[in-house]
Amino acid sequence: MKVLIVIPTYNEVQNIEKLIFSIDNALKGYVFSILFVDDASTDGTIAFIEEMQKKHKNIHILKRNAKYGLASAYIEGFIYGMNLGYEFFIQMDADLSHDSSCLPVMVEKLKNYDVVIGSRYVSGGKVCDWGFLRKLISKGGSFYSRFVLNCPVYDLTGGFNGWSKNILKKIDLHKIISKGYGFQVEMKYRAYKSGAKIIEIPIVFKDRKYGKSKMSASIFFEAFFNTIKLRFRV
Repeated sequence: MKVLIVIPTYNEVQNIEKLIFSIDNALKGYVFSILFVDDASTDGTIAFIEEMQKKHKNIHILKRNAKYGLASAYIEGFIYGMNLGYEFFIQMDADLSHDSSCLPVMVEKLKNYDVVIGSRYVSGGKVCDWGFLRKLISKGGSFYSRFVLNCPVYDLTGGFNGWSKNILKKIDLHKIISKGYGFQVEMKYRAYKSGAKIIEIPIVFKDRKYGKSKMSASIFFEAFFNTIKLRFRV
């Protein structure tokens, strides 16, 4: 299996080395590469990744000249990988909130499924270090999206997911309308409507220790209203 892990970055220099080490440790014995898609970081993230490339030949970087957002980072990353012949893709955050030890399970499941979702909301999954309000927004967002879209996925809003090349082609990445975190919902819904074989595996999500969250009110409301649009467009 030729696997590409796609990781958007913006000012994540404190997390990069630990992240690379944890991924390398988890995927010993697998053929994989890591692609960082950077939105013009100002804290030295790009320079640090370039230094790490000297030690790790399987690290790639796409440098963008502005903050274009999460959705376009993943779309560009997926297209980059497909053009290089990668067959399987895993998306994860740069902030160490996604546990790299889950990667082997995700890669193995991708042999038999089109989409593998690292789920906080199935049996065995959970969220650590979040306050009540943030948990309510996240779980409520997944429930709301599931209800509006009539989609049998429990963690529609999560960002730790695996994709086969075939389902990415079926989804048609050029049709994605979401710009921010609504992208997570839209991708899973489009995959479901395309007839994808989907499985959710439990993960433990930990809040970031370094850097700042990219979540904002505008991102939340975009996801809210885009969910309604998707119900009638897809």
